[in-house]
Amino acid sequence: MPHEPAPPHENERAGLSIVALVISDRASRGDYEDRGGPAIAEWLQENIASAFHLEIRIISDGRARVGDELKRLCDEENAALILTTGGTGPAPRDETPEAMQDVLEKELPGFGELMRQRSLEEVPTAILSRQTAGTRGKTLIVNLPGKPAAIRTCLDAVFPAIPYCLDLIGSPGLETAGETGKAFRPK
Repeated sequence: MPHEPAPPHENERAGLSIVALVISDRASRGDYEDRGGPAIAEWLQENIASAFHLEIRIISDGRARVGDELKRLCDEENAALILTTGGTGPAPRDETPEAMQDVLEKELPGFGELMRQRSLEEVPTAILSRQTAGTRGKTLIVNLPGKPAAIRTCLDAVFPAIPYCLDLIGSPGLETAGETGKAFRPK
C-alpha cells in the first residue's frame, strides 16, 4: 500500500514539478524514517534558483510497483524530473533498474557511469550500484542511491547536465544557483 505524498517542503516554490520517489519496503511500512527524500529536498533547495514544486513519495520495492508509479508520474502527473532513491543494489528486491528498463524511452547511461565513478572515490561498495537515468516523454528520471551522503555526491556530479537535458526534451526550464549544481548549456 503506497504512502500518501509527503506535505510540501516548507521553503517550496510553485513551478517545475519534481518528484523524489523513495523506493523502500521498510520505509513504506514505517519501519524507519526515510532520510533519502529529505536529503534530495535539501540539495534541491540549495541548488535550484527557479521556481519548483517538490513532492516526496514513498513506495515499496518491486519491479511492477516501481514501473507503474514511474509511468503514472510521467504520463498522468507530467512530472518534469523524477529523482528516485533506493532499489539499485544487488539484493533480490532491488529492481529499480529493471523497472526503469520497462518505462524508459531513451536511456542515458552516462548518468549512472558518472555517479558510480564519483561514489567510488568515497566508498568501495559504490561498484555494487546499478543506477541509471533516462527519459520518458518530457520527463527525466534519475536513479540515486539511498544514503543521504551518497545522494549529495551523485547530485553534485550529474546535476550540471540536468537543466540542459530538460531543455532538450521539452520540459519547463530550470535554472541553478551556486557553484555545486551549476548548469552547463552549450553555446
